[in-house]
Amino acid sequence: MKDPRPPLSLRLRRRRVRDRLATLLITAGGVGVVVSVLAIGVFLALEVVPLFLGADALSTGELWRPQPVEGYAEPQHRWRPEPLIEGDTTHFGMAPLVWGTLKAALWALLFAVPLALGAAIHSALYMPRRLRTRLKPTLELMEALPGVVIGFVAGMLLAPWVERHLAGSLALLVALPLGMVAAGGLRALLPMPLRVRLSPGWAGLWLMPWLVLVGVATLWLAPAIEAALFGGDLRGWLADTLGLDYAARNAMVVGLAMGFAVIPGIYALAEDALAGVPGSLGEGAQALGATRWQTLWKVLLPAAAPGIFSAIMIGAGRAAGETMIVLMASGNTALMSLSPLEGLRSLSATIAIELPEAAVGGTHYRLLFLAALVLFAFTFLVNTLAEGVRTRLRRRYRRLEGGT
Repeated sequence: MKDPRPPLSLRLRRRRVRDRLATLLITAGGVGVVVSVLAIGVFLALEVVPLFLGADALSTGELWRPQPVEGYAEPQHRWRPEPLIEGDTTHFGMAPLVWGTLKAALWALLFAVPLALGAAIHSALYMPRRLRTRLKPTLELMEALPGVVIGFVAGMLLAPWVERHLAGSLALLVALPLGMVAAGGLRALLPMPLRVRLSPGWAGLWLMPWLVLVGVATLWLAPAIEAALFGGDLRGWLADTLGLDYAARNAMVVGLAMGFAVIPGIYALAEDALAGVPGSLGEGAQALGATRWQTLWKVLLPAAAPGIFSAIMIGAGRAAGETMIVLMASGNTALMSLSPLEGLRSLSATIAIELPEAAVGGTHYRLLFLAALVLFAFTFLVNTLAEGVRTRLRRRYRRLEGGT
């Protein structure tokens, strides 16, 4: 019976045509993304160029250096592109906005990186497979929460609660990490049968009641500690002794809220990197006499370093570009301050607030495009640096593996 299919040569030609077409489409998509990103940068640059041309051109000193301000003996960094009243002086200092962006990202990473990496290490290396398959997707789903929802909760609920319980909030930041360390020490003192029941693989579950107990005890003791050490007024003590003013919406609240938004992304990428490390590396290290802690620090983390570094850098890029959380939880005060208890104003939040009211083609309008260009350049450089370092680390560890 005659074969109804086309000849083999024709089928092979069709397959090659499909493969080439698919390759062409994928390549065109990749090139299109690169061209689109570059086009955005060029568009922003073209909108910014008129700021530095013509009779009303701005100098770099006006943008980045302190300028004389009425009522202050020393020059100040000030962002006030539109006069509050007729005849008022305008100030075009971009430094407070860049500072606020970096400050918000830093506090978010200080909160998110330890928790995300700790969760990734525990999930990838110690957690039972059954629990991991259920818990990992749940943590990754946190990334689907809209930033506006997190910002609303932070601005309407978290900030007022921290303002009412400032001593308790600061005490929790100290007590919870110490409580986790204490839990590990107490577990080592338990009899062997109980220690086996409280295995490290299930620590994510049996630690929860302990941490709740530590948190409740800390909040209960906080007023007494505040009365004994700070005369019952921690906020006044901070202002009088350390010169720190407290704002209801401040960098600490922004860091907590934005860190919550950044944790899922860092966790997912770091967990995948750690889970991809061959199990034979850890088993070999322990067979040679290394402890579990030594195996983690000397073998597993270095092997997963490229992926972990990429996870942190991507988290930094997400934190720097976040808009709604900073907009709703920061107070939007353009300050040059190191204090986590004072407000801030980021580049992205400034664009979101002021662009609808800026006159098209005016100085204020161009300055907002300059803010967008600075944010674009920062994100582009961070991602490029992350990719470059990740590639170098991966090559180095491949050479080491080849040499062994």
